[in-house]
Amino acid sequence: TYILVGMPNNPGALCLYLERFYRANIDLTLIETRPLRGYPWNYMFFIDFKGHSANPVVAEIMQRIAAEASLFKHLGSYPVSVL
Repeated sequence: TYILVGMPNNPGALCLYLERFYRANIDLTLIETRPLRGYPWNYMFFIDFKGHSANPVVAEIMQRIAAEASLFKHLGSYPVSVL
């Protein structure tokens, strides 16, 4: 699953979001940061993780982050590749 999360530059802000994935034992595969245009000292994070949005645990994490973040977009979920 790939999401975009926007948040102000506060100490520990990103940690609070990422801790939810840790507690649910969800593997993060990518974190990228970019400044949020038009909002000084605000940043957006592209976060990719293992887990589909149809999974109730993943859905709950996404709902909680969306409720707290200044920006949230679900960019997509995709199935795990089978070799």
